[in-house]
Amino acid sequence: MLDTIIRFFSQPYAMQLLVAIIGIILILIIRSFIEKRLNHYIKDPDSSYRTKKAVGIVGYFLIVLLISVVYRDRLGSLTVFFGIAGAGITFALQEVIVSFAGWLAILFSDIYKSGDRVLVGGIKGDVIDVGILRTTIMEIGGWVDGDLYNGRIVRIANSFVFKEPVYNYSADFPFLWDEIKVPVRFGSNYERARVMLYEAADEVVGTYSKEAEKNWDQMVKKYLIEHAQTEPLVLMVANDNWVEFTVRYVVDYKKRLGVKDELFSHILKKVESSGDVALASATFELVSAPPLTVESESTTKSI
Repeated sequence: MLDTIIRFFSQPYAMQLLVAIIGIILILIIRSFIEKRLNHYIKDPDSSYRTKKAVGIVGYFLIVLLISVVYRDRLGSLTVFFGIAGAGITFALQEVIVSFAGWLAILFSDIYKSGDRVLVGGIKGDVIDVGILRTTIMEIGGWVDGDLYNGRIVRIANSFVFKEPVYNYSADFPFLWDEIKVPVRFGSNYERARVMLYEAADEVVGTYSKEAEKNWDQMVKKYLIEHAQTEPLVLMVANDNWVEFTVRYVVDYKKRLGVKDELFSHILKKVESSGDVALASATFELVSAPPLTVESESTTKSI
C-alpha cells in the first residue's frame, strides 16, 4: 500500500495535481478568512459587499493562475484538444458565455451596480446582487402602488445588457423629475394659487433642488447635455372644467412617493386657509328639456 502511494506521487503529473489541490485549498481558506475579517473592519454594508465581491473575484483569478502555472508544460499539447472542444462548448453554452460577457460589461462599466434602482425587461427594482451569470433584483411595484417593494426577488440573466435597454434611476444623477396636477375652480385667485404652490414646493423639495443642481453640474461636465432647471416650476392651463396647475419638481429617486404625499398635504392646508382659492371637482350642467305638446281628441295641452 505504501509502495503504491510512493510510486503514485513519484509521477510528475501526481505532484502537479497535489500542488494544484493544496494551492486551491489554501486560496479558498485565505479568501474565506479575509471575507470574515472584513465584517470587523468595514461597517458600511455597501462597502463591505463590494469588497467581498472583489475578494471573491481575486480568489478565482488566483486559482486560474495557479492551475496555469502548475500545468504550463502540458498546455501546449492540449491546445488542439481545447480548440475543438471549445468550439462545441461555445455553441452549446452560448447563452452562458454571453451572460458572463454581460457580467464583465457590468463590472467594468457604468451600466449599473449593486444598490442602483433599474428598469430592465419590464422589471423595476433595486439591484441587490450582481453574479457572474445573473443579476438579482428586489422588485418594486407590480400589485403594490408606488415605489414600494412587493417582496418578489427576480433573477435576470446578465446577457440582457446586450439585448435590451437598461433604465438606471440612480447612476450619475440620483434624482427624478416628478409632477402633480392641482385643479382649481374658476373664479379663484389664480395668482394667489400659484404663489401657494411655489411656497409648498419650496418647503417640501427645496433641499432636493440645491443638491440636484450640484449633481447636474457634474453631469454637464461628463456628458454633452444642457443645463436643466432643478428649481420647482408651476405651470397653468385652463380646460373645460377648471384651471389646472402642474407642479414640477426634483426629488430623490427613493423618496418619490413620500414626497408626493407630503407635498399634497402642504397644498391642501394652504388652500383651506386661503379663503379665495378653491379646488375644483367634476361638474355637470343639466340642460332643460324642450316644451312637450300632448294632443288628445278633446283638448290639446302644452307642457
